[in-house]
Amino acid sequence: MTHLYLIRHAEYIYDRIDGQGPKQNLGLSEVGREQALRLWSRLSQSGELQPDLFLSSTERGALETAEVIASALGQPVTPDRGFEEWRSEDGTLETEAFLAQWRPLTDRQRPFHRFVEGCETGIEFNTRVHSSLHRILQQHAGKTIVLLTHGGVIQVAFQFFFGFGDAAFRRASPAAAPTSITHWRQEGNSERWVLESSNDCRHL
Repeated sequence: MTHLYLIRHAEYIYDRIDGQGPKQNLGLSEVGREQALRLWSRLSQSGELQPDLFLSSTERGALETAEVIASALGQPVTPDRGFEEWRSEDGTLETEAFLAQWRPLTDRQRPFHRFVEGCETGIEFNTRVHSSLHRILQQHAGKTIVLLTHGGVIQVAFQFFFGFGDAAFRRASPAAAPTSITHWRQEGNSERWVLESSNDCRHL
């Protein structure tokens, strides 16, 4: 049986350094550190996750969350760029400038829009996450995998497992609170995946 546990990172700070340069991931906030410690406490006491492999997005806030809980999982952290958040912009766009591009677009245009040259469109992000999930599930079939990642990746995972497209997310989308756990499992040789639980954040 294959188990995949998707854990969202704790709250982190996205800002400029001393007001200079592009915005970037500056690591966990005070609230985020508390969230990560609460998850560590839960996992340490319950022993509910016994992974064969512990992967993490390479983004700083995700890696810092992973480092907090690693001792509760008994596995070292293996960074994997395939599970970074949507690389939609490079830190140079203010929120209003981002929205000024986004709002006029139609639903058909949005998946293909590139905000900044060198960054991903929504379609490219989805393809990356689908490919990365396929890769690790093929490589580690029959194992228990814990993946520390981002809300966008967790949402795209629903598309991957249920097989629906982006249009469904214009009607409804799954919640993913900071440090929440989403659990998928696959029986033996079956190709069918089962969603055991989603957005489990009772430790908060």
